[in-house]
Amino acid sequence: MKTKSIIHLDLDTFFVSVERLLNSELQHKPLIVGGKGDRGVVAACSYETRKFGVHSGMAMKVARRLCPEATVIKGNAGTYTKHSNIVTEIIKSRVPSFEKASVDEFYADLSGMDRFFGINKFSSELRQTIIKESGLPISFGLSQNKVVSKIATGEAKPNAEIIIAQGTEKPFLAPLNVNKIPMVGNKTYQRLMELGVRQIKTLQEMPVEMLESALGKIGRTIWKRANGLDDPPIIPYHESKSISTERTFGRDTIDVVRLHATLVAMTESLAYQLRQGNKLTSVVSVKIRYSDFQTASKQARIAYTSADHILIPKVEALFKQLYSRRLLIRLIGVKFGGLVGGHYQINLFDDSKEMLDLYNSIDNIRKRFGEHSVMRAVTMGTKTIGRMGNAFNGEPPVVLAHRKQ
Repeated sequence: MKTKSIIHLDLDTFFVSVERLLNSELQHKPLIVGGKGDRGVVAACSYETRKFGVHSGMAMKVARRLCPEATVIKGNAGTYTKHSNIVTEIIKSRVPSFEKASVDEFYADLSGMDRFFGINKFSSELRQTIIKESGLPISFGLSQNKVVSKIATGEAKPNAEIIIAQGTEKPFLAPLNVNKIPMVGNKTYQRLMELGVRQIKTLQEMPVEMLESALGKIGRTIWKRANGLDDPPIIPYHESKSISTERTFGRDTIDVVRLHATLVAMTESLAYQLRQGNKLTSVVSVKIRYSDFQTASKQARIAYTSADHILIPKVEALFKQLYSRRLLIRLIGVKFGGLVGGHYQINLFDDSKEMLDLYNSIDNIRKRFGEHSVMRAVTMGTKTIGRMGNAFNGEPPVVLAHRKQ
């Protein structure tokens, strides 16, 4: 088997670094980015605040109390999207194929590049190029698989690099805390603590069957990751990735109330699909087909998001700009493009902790009882029928389920 070389690149405290790039006076000072009100949420925080216990996702009121000397900035999603795209273009111009795992995180398969120049040297030069051309600090981990490389990046931070040579994966991982393993969330971590497992070394020494018995199906995956054996594939980044749905009416209509309700229902459905796939969109499109079969469409670039309450107004605005002929409409469609993986599933700069909790609760209800178990009142009675391209795994389009009436 040929040895792989997978690099993981992660922009350090991305939102914070962008703010410092724009305002050098913020360098080396405690800085928090997020909703500025007491009900706001921390989207990102500098290393200077972390020693006080501040972390992303924390209520801003708590963060202010823990670190009162911190400067708090609301942040601008559009600005961060712009800088993310700058780094994306740099990487795109230098590697044959890469994965954009989120707005600030990338993977690339550098296997075979030693035939032309050293992979280690290339990786270091790539990092320095990104720092020079974007002005942003970035760290990387390099190993034979994505998981070890991601963990290595975490250990390299801030603004550094770690290379894990083949055959040294287990010794590198052994002394680390088990919560360093991707997939070990709070519940799994607590369960491992109850079992007396704190270091990855203990997981390496456990029989895989024992871990599977204690944790269920994910136990085997966690054991493989602890031993440096899990090897998930690179998912190539393509600008054209999209997800869409269309509605052809049984009878052509000019009923604006009905059109509006249908657009909202489609947008709500697609946004939910984004969140389930841990994806964000940066391009929103609306399509209209009139009764004479003339078709028109309009799109707009937005800051990365998967939030209904941001996407719905944008879709409504595009429809208002587009619907100028005042003819009967045969079909309407909504499309989200420019998809990337994303952990910032809603706009943390505008929303409260209550809004975050509301989205999580609604999505959990939908997962348990079905996508249409929760819906806005305006969409009641509509049918979200159409074809939706699956942008997450390249499978053929699927038909959205009929909503029961």
